[in-house]
Amino acid sequence: MPGKVVILSGRVASGKSTLARQLADVFCARVIKTKDLILELEPNAKLERTWLQRHGEILDRRTKGAWVCNALVPLAQELPAGAIFVVDSARIKPQIDAIRQAFGSRVTHVHVEAPPEVLASRYKCKQGQEVRELESYEAVARDPVESKVDELCGAADVVIDTNRCTESDVLVRVASHLGLYGREPQRLVDVLVGGQFGSEGKGHIASYLAPEYQVLVRVGGPNAGHTVFETPKPHKLHLLPSGTPRNEDANIVIGPGAVVDVDLLLQEIARFKVDFARLSVDPKAMIIEKSDRGDEQRLKESIGSTGQGVGSATARRIAERGKGSVRLARDIKELQPFIRSTGEQLEKAYSAGQRLLLEGTQGTGLSLYHGDYPYVTSRDTTVAGCLAEAGIAPSRVRKAIVVCRTYPIRVQNPANSTSGPMAQEISWEEISKRSGIPLDELKETEKTTTTNRQRRVAEFDWSLLRRSVALNCPTDLALTFVDYLTIKNRNSRRFERLDEATIRFINEIERVACAPVSLISTRFDYRSIIDRRKW
Repeated sequence: MPGKVVILSGRVASGKSTLARQLADVFCARVIKTKDLILELEPNAKLERTWLQRHGEILDRRTKGAWVCNALVPLAQELPAGAIFVVDSARIKPQIDAIRQAFGSRVTHVHVEAPPEVLASRYKCKQGQEVRELESYEAVARDPVESKVDELCGAADVVIDTNRCTESDVLVRVASHLGLYGREPQRLVDVLVGGQFGSEGKGHIASYLAPEYQVLVRVGGPNAGHTVFETPKPHKLHLLPSGTPRNEDANIVIGPGAVVDVDLLLQEIARFKVDFARLSVDPKAMIIEKSDRGDEQRLKESIGSTGQGVGSATARRIAERGKGSVRLARDIKELQPFIRSTGEQLEKAYSAGQRLLLEGTQGTGLSLYHGDYPYVTSRDTTVAGCLAEAGIAPSRVRKAIVVCRTYPIRVQNPANSTSGPMAQEISWEEISKRSGIPLDELKETEKTTTTNRQRRVAEFDWSLLRRSVALNCPTDLALTFVDYLTIKNRNSRRFERLDEATIRFINEIERVACAPVSLISTRFDYRSIIDRRKW
């Protein structure tokens, strides 16, 4: 049985059918048109306004208005629990009473209205459509039943004056009355961000969590690459969420704050066989041009930029407003099948009670506002910044997960230049000595996903952790690369099997962060994550 039965009433041209269509498009409602029922029930049917009105009256007299309900009941049995059933439309009160008797509290009667002059103007636009109309609205209004339709206003649960409203305005008002947006925001969004300088292993954690979500959201740009374990070789993703290959049933959203390399995105779409229905790219996402990548070449040496053009494109979005030189995703022909308002897609997900995973890029220590300027990226990489780029309200957040690694890294630059400071920088030789991991393996592993440059490494920065916690207020932490503390941790499948010093280290992190270390990555493998979550 359906969860809601919505009965629409109102005069011709008041906006009933438009509202019904939008409820179907946005909320997947099943719409039953009484016009279609008449055509099925009556032989020699005609698509003419007068004919439909007359035969509707015949059916009302024959069944005392129950014919609509009699047709709905078997159709409703086919609907899944919680579905929305829309009746377009009722013309007399006995029709509504019969439906109420059959479906009880599931029924909401919505009456739409508008002034006569507005109805007459709208009616002119109906000429030439599916049903053969009368010569004027006045002729329609003379029908005995049509002339009394306004009397249904008194019995309606909801009355909407559609005058001075767009179609979307009417939908929003009705959907709010019906509770289709929720009576209050549900906390359906989990956010995952980096707590240091990027390369914390966010992709590995996000991929592990992805099967638990119906929607995967990605922000940022291709200057951050996320690596996901797969055999025989790992997946590297720069624009699609890391969980794309792991959860093929999840819908994918690239938000309006994203910065897109079109060729790279199309390559990833093809590689992971992402179809049009699955991926939504917001029309306002920024496009990287060839000139943007050229403009950033000098930054590769001075601050360790990846040179992917993200910062330059972001700057142009601001500086060149109104000049016609900025291209957004909506301007790219190849992306048209994927272009949708991601705000609307997120609203659908909230309405359906779906869970969303928002995957941030880079790390909190690289935030444009909170990092060590000028050695920062072109965006705010905190939980708040990622939410803003995705278009998700903070009150939607259920869990905020900050990912940290046992030894933070930054990219290594040529002599006499730096990608930014790190407290207590050490060498990979020292990590190898402490952990027992071969030096060659460490150096091969510690190359950047996007530019393949060697990384620098430092001692765990407790002050950076505290600053990251203050900025992100995490509910949980994920700790990665615990095998860098000792290679023995690679064989641990449970928390208590970790090295004793590692357990003490994790306990200290939890005290400083005032949040549990709920996920622990022991190595780069399918069975590498110790899951201590209570959610």
